Amino acid sequence: MATSLCFFTLLLFLETISFFHLQVIAAAPDSKPKLNSRILQDSIIKKINEDPNAGWEAAMNPQFSNYTVGQFKYILGVKPTPKKELRGVPVMSHPKSLKLPKEFDARKAWRQCSTIGRILAHLYFIFQGHCGSCWAFGAVESLSDRFCIHFDLNISLSVNDLLACCGFLCGDGCNGGYPIYAWRYFVHHGVVTEECDPYFDDIGCSHPGCTPEFPTPKCVRKCINKNQLWRRSKHYGVNAYRISSDPHDIMAEVYKNGPVEVDFTVYEDFAHYRSGVYKHITGNVMGGHAVKLIGWGTSDDGEDYWLLANQWNRGWGDDGYFKMRRGKNECGIEGNVVAGLPSARNVHLVREVAGVDALGDVSA
Repeated sequence: MATSLCFFTLLLFLETISFFHLQVIAAAPDSKPKLNSRILQDSIIKKINEDPNAGWEAAMNPQFSNYTVGQFKYILGVKPTPKKELRGVPVMSHPKSLKLPKEFDARKAWRQCSTIGRILAHLYFIFQGHCGSCWAFGAVESLSDRFCIHFDLNISLSVNDLLACCGFLCGDGCNGGYPIYAWRYFVHHGVVTEECDPYFDDIGCSHPGCTPEFPTPKCVRKCINKNQLWRRSKHYGVNAYRISSDPHDIMAEVYKNGPVEVDFTVYEDFAHYRSGVYKHITGNVMGGHAVKLIGWGTSDDGEDYWLLANQWNRGWGDDGYFKMRRGKNECGIEGNVVAGLPSARNVHLVREVAGVDALGDVSA
């Protein structure tokens, strides 16, 4: 009798475990957003805007009004760089004795540099289009700024060159890449101007759904203007390095040399950012994203922040820009900061061409 009772109790226990196990399995798909569901959710906006400690405002950004979760994930093009690949990359730090201002905005510090204050992807109608090219945009934008800061050259460099011609060395093109390898490409191969090789996707994502996704463009190594030579249009980097994750080092690097490229983990709530100092509140991981860091400051509420330029056009966020909590490695933003210095190689050719153009304008 006792044996039967024990056997019955064991069966009941196993059935109970199985029941709860099935419940967990059944509930799992609901815990994460489905790829075909909308990325923008009223529930996320409500949760953030009703949280007195959020520090930022959420909204239905029209930029992503037609986007599904799957499509939003596709444009997050940063691949995690294998740790073994980072061992040989120099890490830059700066003396603690360097005094830094409490607030800094590269747009104001180098007013003569028009590229710093421009959302580069704005030129392409609607940001990156059908391609996960943020890793390339962040690098090219930062190097363009640094050419102006160090050589007084207001030029826009080509995302398309980097995206199409770096190949597997930089990752997988429109399916994502590694920011540090973009900067290495500048050193070894250089990058042409935007005028020579414009971005391949001039359609953008204005139509519903933003599909199909575009494959990586082919590398043609020819300027669209036959009067320009690909080789002479190249601009090079001197080096490629990471910056120490210490906020002081990141600030000092921007203060001395100009904007840098950073990448971070994107959650669902980031798509809803409108203003304020962002920190992750709710939602699942969507992927990795790279942007340009141009400054820092402290909000009226006493929150230290980074000032960053996104590539999602001026319709997203705070006129295309956003602030993120500083000093806490929010979403990993301080863990992988990369940059490099511009090279004087070919700079004289650019000045000669600019001089000829100016003479042509005067004679006309």
